Amino acid sequence: MSALLEVSGITAFYGASQALFGVDLIVNEGEAVALMGRNGMGKTTTIKTICRMMSHRDGEVRFADTDLAKLPSHKAARLGIGLVPEGRRCFARLSVMENLMAAARAGEWDFDRVADLFPRLAERRDQKAMTLSGGEQQMLAIGRALMTNPRLLILDEATEGLAPVVRQEIWAAINRLKQSGLSILVVDKSLKELSGVADRYVVVEKGVTAWTGAVGDLTDDLADRYLGV
Repeated sequence: MSALLEVSGITAFYGASQALFGVDLIVNEGEAVALMGRNGMGKTTTIKTICRMMSHRDGEVRFADTDLAKLPSHKAARLGIGLVPEGRRCFARLSVMENLMAAARAGEWDFDRVADLFPRLAERRDQKAMTLSGGEQQMLAIGRALMTNPRLLILDEATEGLAPVVRQEIWAAINRLKQSGLSILVVDKSLKELSGVADRYVVVEKGVTAWTGAVGDLTDDLADRYLGV
């Protein structure tokens, strides 16, 4: 496998407060990697740094052999990074179709393919995003990211706060995306669902990569140490 995303020893700050102290992770072509850790350990900050929503001070972030250090977020997205942000953040007053078309770039992913993945979006294509349920808004956020035709899809807490039946539907969709060969970096807390999708886990603790390995190598003791309440 060739590396699509390489994050090496990055540090990052919110003003004078340091949030990342040395995060390392790799996502290879066609691989699904789960970024894990307790709340406040640096997962979302790592995602923001990769997507250039905040800068890093030390270390390196490379995507498709390009150094992202000096790129603004929109240029990183054009390289092929599709983000499904925490909290969905759909354009509330735009319709489902308008939300999708606002992000569209030429490629395999178009409205018909998104509708095949999430049929409910086709049923609600003319509804404003603000009228959708939470689960439907999450489907829309994923569909909008796919409409950019990304090489890497990043999902930050894509199933948080959703009803179990909707969570299952979204995990099934993520699994379909993985089977299609799309590279995925996913932040989530559910080991059960992640184990069915991810190839590897990367665990961050206090802004540092504390453990990385194959899904089957995460023992109960390691899970309790790094992920337990």
